[in-house]
Amino acid sequence: QVQLVESGGGLVQAGGSLRLSCLARGLTFSTYALAWFRQTAGKEREFVAAVNWIGDSRYYADSVKGRFGISRDNAKNTVYLQMNSLKPEDTAVYYCTGRIRTWSTSEAMYAYWGQGTQVTVSS
Repeated sequence: QVQLVESGGGLVQAGGSLRLSCLARGLTFSTYALAWFRQTAGKEREFVAAVNWIGDSRYYADSVKGRFGISRDNAKNTVYLQMNSLKPEDTAVYYCTGRIRTWSTSEAMYAYWGQGTQVTVSS
């Protein structure tokens, strides 16, 4: 059974930083591309960032480019999202997900999701 467990969310002031973590269980982690999405009330999940299965290729949504960094530690079965220069519009529930080999910016291409972690950025 695949499990994805996010952690690291919280309340932070604008301009601050947070580091999200996602521990994966029940899958061959090193063969999965991993991604972070986020969702606000009443909206669909929005793609944030992705890293390929090797870890040498990353892709970011324009809204977070230059501020967020995605990384992975295959030895720990964990993917991270370093979030810097946070803005109030970054407030959302953040989810990690994965799929074999290749990432996608489409929520529909992923079968497994964590429970999410809330990030709130105050102005």
